[in-house]
Amino acid sequence: MEKKIMVSSLIMRILVIKSKSVDAITCEEALTRLMPGQLFLTSEAFLPISPCCLAVANINAGSTTTSICRSLCRRFLQAASGLGVSPDKAKELSQLCGVSTTVAIDPTINCDS
Repeated sequence: MEKKIMVSSLIMRILVIKSKSVDAITCEEALTRLMPGQLFLTSEAFLPISPCCLAVANINAGSTTTSICRSLCRRFLQAASGLGVSPDKAKELSQLCGVSTTVAIDPTINCDS
């Protein structure tokens, strides 16, 4: 009986740990997922394409904690300046994709607030 409880407890711990790692998203994953939106964000396209909007929704779903949101925000700011992202296009992205984001897509935002 004690072995069954220990095994059940171990399985539950694995499931909890696994679910947390699946829900979270790293900064590198987020940037890679946003690559289909690069033409829009750099003003070379009028509207974001479907894969870009899907990426915005997936990144938003993976932004489950304040820590993750702040890390993503900081990484987005770094990438935006290096890739020539248009601040106006970045601000429009979530609205055009129909996604209410937890992390503002704005190259002028303060990530600590």
